[in-house]
Amino acid sequence: MVEGLVSRETCLVYNDPNNKDFCMQEQITISLPEDVSAALDLASREDGVSRDDVIGQAIKNYLFVRKFRLLRESMTAKAVAQGISTDQDVFDLVS
Repeated sequence: MVEGLVSRETCLVYNDPNNKDFCMQEQITISLPEDVSAALDLASREDGVSRDDVIGQAIKNYLFVRKFRLLRESMTAKAVAQGISTDQDVFDLVS
């Protein structure tokens, strides 16, 4: 490992003299069908951002929605176990 670099999960952090950390991004390779690649190129040009930015934001959005979905499933199971299964049940409890 290069002097001054510290491994943090999948991120290498460079500690500069001003005590600021700069995260070096991990590079990955993906394969896309031609139609998806063309749509990505078009969206990138139209939005004035890089393909990396579009893909990075898409992954962040996916991970957010996934986390929300898992949380909702967990909370729904807990609510059903307590007899809460409809919007009306929730309304009755908070009103």
